[in-house]
Amino acid sequence: MRFIRAIAGLAPGLLLIGGCQQPVQNPTTTPSTTNSAQTPAQSPVERGKYLVLVGGCNDCHTPKKIGPNGPEADMSRELSGNPSTQKVAAVPDGLLVPGKWLTITNDHLGAWAGPWGVSFAMNLTPDKETGLGSWTPEMFVNALRTGKHQGTGRPILPPMPWNWYRNMTDDDLKGVFAYLQSIPPIKNPIPDPLPPDKIPR
Repeated sequence: MRFIRAIAGLAPGLLLIGGCQQPVQNPTTTPSTTNSAQTPAQSPVERGKYLVLVGGCNDCHTPKKIGPNGPEADMSRELSGNPSTQKVAAVPDGLLVPGKWLTITNDHLGAWAGPWGVSFAMNLTPDKETGLGSWTPEMFVNALRTGKHQGTGRPILPPMPWNWYRNMTDDDLKGVFAYLQSIPPIKNPIPDPLPPDKIPR
């Protein structure tokens, strides 16, 4: 999700880029406002979809394809995580050091290397084997509250900004989970993170 945007090219399969293509807005218009009494209540799924879109979840969790202006989200694989078919490229020695680069990412913004090792954007679709299909709403809420996988497991690593999302209300987090459970399941196994000494060189 949205965390680190300013980065530049490196090697095949490893890119440092400045984020995904974003919709262009007309600077002469402003968002319309409506009286909240006239706005119909959103369902949890509708609210969750809104939060996923404005929260930038697609930035890391949706694989990219190259469009006319560079990388853009491949919504046919929405929120399926870093593609399991892509091998982690080698990181040149001396790149991830203080004063140079803090982190680098692949061309999907789904695999990130930094001082913590290598982390992979999770499959957020409701696939039961490789995604969130076996999770409960409570597990999802606890994961984002505690920064632990499934709320009790290994630490959730950068660049996932769980420390910001933990400030969402329970209803909003449950809405996000409801939306994630409503999208098509995609089988895409995500590897475990790699420790610093296992970063490919």
